[in-house]
Amino acid sequence: MIHPTAIIHKNARVDPSAEIGPYAVIDENVKVGPRCRIGPHVHLTGFLTMGEGNVVHAGAVLGDAPQDLVYQPCESYLRIGNHNTIREMATMHRGTKSGSETLVGDHNFFMATSHVAHNCRIGNHVILSNCSLAAGYVELHDQCIVSGGVVLHQFIRVGRLAILRGQSRYSKDIPPYCVGDGTNGIVGLNTVGLRRAGLGPDARKELKRAFHAVFLTGKPPLEAIQSYDGNKTSEVKEFFGFIQESKRGVCFVKGKLDDEEEASSEPQGF
Repeated sequence: MIHPTAIIHKNARVDPSAEIGPYAVIDENVKVGPRCRIGPHVHLTGFLTMGEGNVVHAGAVLGDAPQDLVYQPCESYLRIGNHNTIREMATMHRGTKSGSETLVGDHNFFMATSHVAHNCRIGNHVILSNCSLAAGYVELHDQCIVSGGVVLHQFIRVGRLAILRGQSRYSKDIPPYCVGDGTNGIVGLNTVGLRRAGLGPDARKELKRAFHAVFLTGKPPLEAIQSYDGNKTSEVKEFFGFIQESKRGVCFVKGKLDDEEEASSEPQGF
């Protein structure tokens, strides 16, 4: 299960069921869980822990030092969960401060050349498409989709079931269930994605009403939330709570809204 050209430090912990491809390098403080498949020329380094069933394609580098000018060599971590797919040349860096960590959940898909920087928090069932870049401390919540060539500024959050269109850019939070586009823009609700996630017509209707109240009445978002008199379903509460907790502010509607029924939840990889 281990190719003879692979270089594995004697102190690395590699589960016997893992497959290690040609010319892969696994350094001292790495732990590789059961049934992981590590492709050719992959470099696993730093204090990296990987759960079970992960597939890492050729040339990926996981656990290297962060690209942070204030970083000093220290014991910091990259922790990857279970059943993630990490494609060619993708990179993930460990935390920038001693004892800090970058966290990746389960069942995520990181396409070729995508980047997860230091201290990011990645949920479950997230897609980070080709050439997309998540800077330090970015949070990607469950089931969000980041299309190709998207850039995410430090410390921002992308809410659950949001989708960001290709080559867009963000320095503010993107609320759950929304479609992001351009520079800090929102163009509607991710209606297709909501249907696929199992939200029925009533739940989608209430979200649409909440979206209208926050972004289309002319009121400041927090004031609109305080005065909202609609049905506060669990999804509406999540939508409002995310906005209320924002520290960088949230993106805003720019120009004419798209037809929400046409908003696609397909990843736009290259």
